Amino acid sequence: MFFSKKINILPRWFIACLDSIILFISIFFAYFLATNFDWLRMADLQVFQGSLVFVLSGLFVMFLTKSYTGIVRHTGIMDGMLILRTVGFTVLAVSVLNLLKLVIYGGGRVVPFAVLIIGGVLALFFLITYRLLVKDFFRKNKLKGMDLPKKRILIYGAGEAGSITYRAVVKDSQYQFLVSGFLDDDPRKKGKYFEGLPVFGNVDELPDLAERYELEELIIAIIDLPPRRKREIIDACIQLNIHAMTIPPVNQWIGGNLSPGALRDVKIEDLLGRESICLKNSRVSALISGKRVLVTGAAGSIGSELSRQIARCSPEVLVLLDMAESPLHDQEVFIQNEFKFLTLHSILEDVTNLEGLKKVFDLYRPDFVFHAAALKHVPMMEKYPVKAIQCNLLGTKNVADCAVAYGVKKMVMVSTDKAVNPTNVMGASKRLAEMYVQSLDKSQKEKHKSGTAFITTRFGNVLGSNGSVIPLFKRQIKNGGPLTVTDPDVTRYFMTIPEACDLVLEAGVMGKGGEIFVFDMGEPIRIIDLARKMIYLSGKKPGVDIDIEITGLRPGEKLYEEVLDSGEQSIETHHPKIKIAMVRPGNFQEIKRKMLLFETLFDPEDEMQLVLHMKKMVPEYISKMSRFEVLDGQKVEK
Repeated sequence: MFFSKKINILPRWFIACLDSIILFISIFFAYFLATNFDWLRMADLQVFQGSLVFVLSGLFVMFLTKSYTGIVRHTGIMDGMLILRTVGFTVLAVSVLNLLKLVIYGGGRVVPFAVLIIGGVLALFFLITYRLLVKDFFRKNKLKGMDLPKKRILIYGAGEAGSITYRAVVKDSQYQFLVSGFLDDDPRKKGKYFEGLPVFGNVDELPDLAERYELEELIIAIIDLPPRRKREIIDACIQLNIHAMTIPPVNQWIGGNLSPGALRDVKIEDLLGRESICLKNSRVSALISGKRVLVTGAAGSIGSELSRQIARCSPEVLVLLDMAESPLHDQEVFIQNEFKFLTLHSILEDVTNLEGLKKVFDLYRPDFVFHAAALKHVPMMEKYPVKAIQCNLLGTKNVADCAVAYGVKKMVMVSTDKAVNPTNVMGASKRLAEMYVQSLDKSQKEKHKSGTAFITTRFGNVLGSNGSVIPLFKRQIKNGGPLTVTDPDVTRYFMTIPEACDLVLEAGVMGKGGEIFVFDMGEPIRIIDLARKMIYLSGKKPGVDIDIEITGLRPGEKLYEEVLDSGEQSIETHHPKIKIAMVRPGNFQEIKRKMLLFETLFDPEDEMQLVLHMKKMVPEYISKMSRFEVLDGQKVEK
């Protein structure tokens, strides 16, 4: 024990001496094997002379290849290849000496050919074996000394990634991983051994294995595993209370090696109720490259990712506009560091300030505008309907009017599925914004047959965005709970931030003007199920380690979201997951006239009149769990 702690790295001279001794033993034993242990024949072969030549040749080759400089307790595949080359060149060197002796003296060999081959094979075997034994000795001794907590695990994937994962967890310094074996979907691998451990089969065998080996963790080590299959594996782990982990993308491995710390918990994005939607459209780059682009709300969740994707398309100028000072600064620094040759401007401005917007449009003359600025928190907008109208509706009107006045080619507006049959102020304000830009687009086409094309994108909740339930649940889990769910039956559609930005950019390419693009977002997810899965994925049990608390629906909140209004139809596009909502047409002059009335209703004392006016403009707006429910059913004046 003292020796192993004192000498953590064996000296080079010690390794060189040990390798020389092994070379001598190998060639000496090779003589015995070649002569069938006949001492008389060995005397005729000059064994000691031949062995000495073999060892000296080996030392010379070792000096060239530096095979003795490796750290034995970290021996890996590359070290084995180096030893193979060392032994191979040693055999070659002795063969050259045999040839020289034959040419110069006309007969005899320094080392007989059969002895040389046997000695080389034995040397290779012993040199690698003793290194592996030393490595295993240090590893086991380290584990004994540290008294690490044990984890019983399985690795899903008996392939190259599985092999790398196995080696990574074996050398982990935080836990003593007890790997029970591998699972794999390939039936040909079942019953075989991989890395010295059995391959059991696919996920169907997990319940039996979990009980037999008392499994605590499963590591998914397949790089290109289909999302649907990944969800099946994770769901099986959740049912068995097994903590699921996965490996990161290959480009995050350092030097081709996977570090134990790089293994990550399964993300909730892996459990979307559908296949992830990817829009790899080269036309997006062609559209934006060399153009002047303005992004409003550029410091928000959608706006920041949108700005980064646009920056990759090499625009001539990228203008970031937002009122959030610190996030806007952070976004500016990030993009400047990532895209050093991009002309970037950050503007601290509010979309509700029309004069300020005019100066921005006049100075930068954008070709394209991506409008992501909005106030989106439903309960907060129920408290402050004036702010919702000012930002979501009149702010959008300001941006749209500037787009027309300054010759913008396309404006893409980010909307929400809460605009469909709205039950809250936020959703109604976004629906009004949709109505304004659509009617403005129609009005331009009727008058000029050209002008700015206005396009709307409508999608559901965005995973990980500011105000999303996911960050809230993560904070609550970190604090030990409880997780707060408003109602057991609340369901929501979900998508990732990259998916949302893909849709916005794709709309900029596809849209001709006046369209509302929507995603086929699959099946909605119950929030309470999402909460349970997040607790399981954190390695804890709902109701045992962390509770789930039902708090009741918040003001303006509804049980489920919709992508299309009951009176709306949709048409297909070139992408099977993207549709265009056929929304009721509106008269621009009438909508504009009614919108002007909002400006006279900004007195907080007149909030009821403000919301009543919204309900008149959006008849399907029926409040839920809100103080504005008293307004529903009132006569709508013409």
